[in-house]
Amino acid sequence: MADHLEASVTLPSDPASVSAARSYVVGTLAEWGLPSDTDVADTVRLIVSELATNAVQHTFGQSPTFTVDLALHHDEHLRIGVTDSHPRFPKRLPAAVQQDNGRGMVIIRCLTAECGGRLRVRPTREGGKTVSIELPWAVPAAPVPAGRPQEP
Repeated sequence: MADHLEASVTLPSDPASVSAARSYVVGTLAEWGLPSDTDVADTVRLIVSELATNAVQHTFGQSPTFTVDLALHHDEHLRIGVTDSHPRFPKRLPAAVQQDNGRGMVIIRCLTAECGGRLRVRPTREGGKTVSIELPWAVPAAPVPAGRPQEP
């Protein structure tokens, strides 16, 4: 694999774009060697869903689009960032049990930490923000076909 791979897609800030963002990321990672039917792919799918949902719901119509960027560095670290043009940084809200929202950043932070990664939020030069995660790149080993001896 290459030393550095990048991919990016810009989508309208519309609820339908959340699904498009998930599909784009999972498809790109499959091209880079991460099968879409793994636990890691499921975790990434959920993280991207939360990041994209936040970009759509919490920019209050002030960000007409959001961009999803992926970068794989030296087959070691995967970075996924979602950038929007709204200047307000996400806040950790106290989420009551009966609340329907307010848990997105907590979910992202927990899933990222479980994978040994980190979450960052930084401003863009244009006045918006990028919320990104960085995870160790862990592509599962290919299964050994039945009937073939396994090496010790």
